[in-house]
Amino acid sequence: MMNTPTFATRTTAAAPAQTSRAARTRLVAAAAVGNALEFYDFTVYAFFALVIGKLFFPVHDPVGQLLLAVASFGVGFFTRPVGGLLIGMYADRAGRKKAMLLTLGLMALGTAMIAVAPTFAQAGIAAPVILVIARLIQGFSAGGEVGASTTLLLEQAPSNRRGFYASWQFASQGLSALAGALTGVALTASLTTAQLESWGWRVPFIIGTAIVPVGWWLRRTMEEAPRESVEAAPKAPKLPLVTVLREHGRAVLNGLGLTIGGTSAHFIIVFYLSIYGVKTLGLPSWTAMLSGCVSGAILFVIAPIGGYLSDRIGRNKLAQTTRIALMLMIYPAFVLLNQSPTTTTLLIVVTVLSIVHSFNVGPTGAMLGELFPREVRATGAAIVYSLGVAIFGGFAQFFVTSLIVITKSVMAPAWYVIGCGVLSVIAVARMRERSRETLD
Repeated sequence: MMNTPTFATRTTAAAPAQTSRAARTRLVAAAAVGNALEFYDFTVYAFFALVIGKLFFPVHDPVGQLLLAVASFGVGFFTRPVGGLLIGMYADRAGRKKAMLLTLGLMALGTAMIAVAPTFAQAGIAAPVILVIARLIQGFSAGGEVGASTTLLLEQAPSNRRGFYASWQFASQGLSALAGALTGVALTASLTTAQLESWGWRVPFIIGTAIVPVGWWLRRTMEEAPRESVEAAPKAPKLPLVTVLREHGRAVLNGLGLTIGGTSAHFIIVFYLSIYGVKTLGLPSWTAMLSGCVSGAILFVIAPIGGYLSDRIGRNKLAQTTRIALMLMIYPAFVLLNQSPTTTTLLIVVTVLSIVHSFNVGPTGAMLGELFPREVRATGAAIVYSLGVAIFGGFAQFFVTSLIVITKSVMAPAWYVIGCGVLSVIAVARMRERSRETLD
């Protein structure tokens, strides 16, 4: 029988007194900064997709080249569910901290491979093969990162601040997008096109590899503070996946629906709109990086506010209201972009949509973690998040680019976000409000 866990109303799951505010703050910083470093390495690829497509996929058709570039971005999402499953199970059995160290090491390996990868002109078909392998390693790492870091933040938070603490998982993704876009702006402004294509595109990946030791040190030295309820809590089963699917099927479906709506909007607003502005609207290439800066900064600032509000007014109410608002706004936004294809219009659209989207993702981390009991929480959260992101996020750019070509309609991205948003609204309507309940 499929069911969701019941939550007691007692307060034994509250943070123990010996877990000081300073210790929790350091733990949040370690999780968030390490997560930002990981997703910087993963997402910086998106901002250089056009250059990478030209160097690694030298086809004559520019649309085909773009499709291959965004497909290589999406291929990393194939291994996200596998990474989410395996590393999620490892996190449930060995601890969140060990799993987070593993994901950081794997991300460093994948990023280093891209930094030194030969281009097609240098190595022929071996070049895109190396690139794809590196993306698969990065995807495996990112799939496990979300489950481990989100559950760590959720479980170490005071009972009345779980939404705020867990929101830093997504806020740190905004920080990574901002860092990646700023790096791109600096390189685009200081290098010629020839220099950028020759060696400049490697710089962001070299930076990502070089700063991984900082994240490693933060995570290695953080304390995964024990909780009073952990000693009496059931241990992780030998096969957490079987337990999740057999006993928490409804939670899996609801989590997938929640993830699908958020991730489709995230990848269209944060990543695809910048490419859309350049390739479809004919805007200067630097606007893509500037758009990424705006959306990343907004996500970093607003997502924690959304998490905070979800602790006060309820997660479901905030998630539903902002999701419906975004669905109503996305189509007029694309109409405006196509009627007035200017840099100013693009930045206004990105700003408004990013604000609404950031409020929406604020409570998402807590909502995903609260769907599952502690003994399978990392596994369950990782599965639903990595599957939803792999299918509806990683290939969002590929899907909408293909839809534009097939339908000859530049409004395809808006309909994609609306369709995924409907699934999210249905899922949240089926979820119980848990912001006032104890965790375990």
